[in-house]
Amino acid sequence: MVSYGGGESGRLLAGRYRLGARLGRGGMGVVWRATDQLLGRQVAVKELYRDDGLPESEARLRRERTLREARTVAQLQHPHVIVVHDVVEQDERPWIVMELVDGRSLSDQLSSDGPVPPREAARIALALLGALRAAHAHGVLHRDVKPANVLMERGSGRVVLTDFGIAQVSGGTTITETGSFVGSPEYTAPERMSGSRTGPESDLWSLGVLLCAALSGRSLFHRDSLGGVLHAVVSDVIRPPDAAAPLLPVVRGLLERDPDRRLDAATAELLLAEYLRTGRMPEPSPSVSRAWRGTAEPLGDTAATVSGPADGPPGSGATRARAAVAAALLVAATLGAGVAAVAMLMDEVPGGGTSVGPSATSSPDGGKGGPGGRPSVSGRSPSPVVTVTSTATETAGPTGTGAPGTADPSGSSTAAPKGYRTVFDPAGFRMAVPTGFTRSLEPPRVLYSSPGAVLRLGVRIGKTGADGPLAALRRANDEGPEHYRGYREARVDGASFHGRRAARREFTWDGAAGSGPRCTYDLTWDEGGRRYEVSMTAPVAERARARRHFDTALDTFRRTGS
Repeated sequence: MVSYGGGESGRLLAGRYRLGARLGRGGMGVVWRATDQLLGRQVAVKELYRDDGLPESEARLRRERTLREARTVAQLQHPHVIVVHDVVEQDERPWIVMELVDGRSLSDQLSSDGPVPPREAARIALALLGALRAAHAHGVLHRDVKPANVLMERGSGRVVLTDFGIAQVSGGTTITETGSFVGSPEYTAPERMSGSRTGPESDLWSLGVLLCAALSGRSLFHRDSLGGVLHAVVSDVIRPPDAAAPLLPVVRGLLERDPDRRLDAATAELLLAEYLRTGRMPEPSPSVSRAWRGTAEPLGDTAATVSGPADGPPGSGATRARAAVAAALLVAATLGAGVAAVAMLMDEVPGGGTSVGPSATSSPDGGKGGPGGRPSVSGRSPSPVVTVTSTATETAGPTGTGAPGTADPSGSSTAAPKGYRTVFDPAGFRMAVPTGFTRSLEPPRVLYSSPGAVLRLGVRIGKTGADGPLAALRRANDEGPEHYRGYREARVDGASFHGRRAARREFTWDGAAGSGPRCTYDLTWDEGGRRYEVSMTAPVAERARARRHFDTALDTFRRTGS
């Protein structure tokens, strides 16, 4: 997460909510810290993205989806569900005002601190079960239960389920496109993968996967391709992590592939509460599920868990399991652009990569100042291309392997937002870049550029200097006119990036001859003995889109090398 001053900070909404630091982003918008000046309290405000290039019908769809999220969550009164205070509309878009949870996501916690012990995992699961039971009682299906959507309040340890952006409300219209898939495949129940049904049981499956992730630090169904993920969810033998042993009856019950035989929320709550009370998990009743027949039986046997009992309808369990996988793959293949997260996973990149931001003496467009201070963008020689496909990507070293849009072994989610794909760059990092951007190498930076190189996203990795990031960018700002023609409207601020001191710079300049004025965003920080710079440069007319791409790159940027 990166937070900094500038941009929308300081803006007043509805004459009441003063925006402060940017807290993070989701698939539909940006979340800001804000002050409710009427009541004198801190709140979180979710801003819906506005894309002026969208048709009015789609823009209206997004506004309706945000309003639906607010109405959905406003119905729920539970200590483990995020509280919605207000919805205001400004600039023809809604803003959701929510409680401000002082803490971090479970995903961030697992990434930085590693797995949690069984008692803490049980406590988290018990809280989420309460939240889900409250939601289900109101006819609300969350459909995206995963560590990134669980907040852990600092100090109190309160567990908060958030981001009901793709929730489904009983009796209401679903704002997402008809037939489209929404959610995170590694946390999605097999019945949703195959498109057969969605019910409260699907959220409970997702909770079971989350429980394994909390205990082991990584997703149970992480694979190197979309096909691998689908196969793992639908038919692979499910092997809970060793760390799940104390909670195995609940884990196995929640990860029952047949939703009709899956452990229900009330029973799971009773078992977890008893474990927290006594330190031992009660023996499950034999009638609860066949999957509970001793811990040696591998949950996920295709005949039993995908197809039902071996003496069921004609046709082997293995055959029906393969049919289920085929159905899931067919759903993913036929939905095309409507498949939100799945489309990211299937994206085949013609030239994967990322780009590095400008140094103090060079242009974010990838060249040092040319004649008249204009960056030279001609005469570039082709560079090796890293192709990221739907199969394994192993160019980033042992800690950076994985397919675009999946989770890496650390447990940190790598799912890219809609319209983006995750790239694992051999330079030693991963991040989400816009779909269609291609990689080029212009030492000392990596560039990811839109067609025609109109928008350019850059990453530079170098040695740390004697001074810190802020001093370095201030020096670069002083030297700006020497390297950028028409350098103006510059601003340098201190910032934070994943808890590290950083510095941010914004400026405008004239661009190369004939290209028109351009804007540039740059963030610099030190990490692991290296200095990282991420930048985005684009025509001034594309400022809003460039800012969104820049923010997305920073939100998803992680080192992958040693």
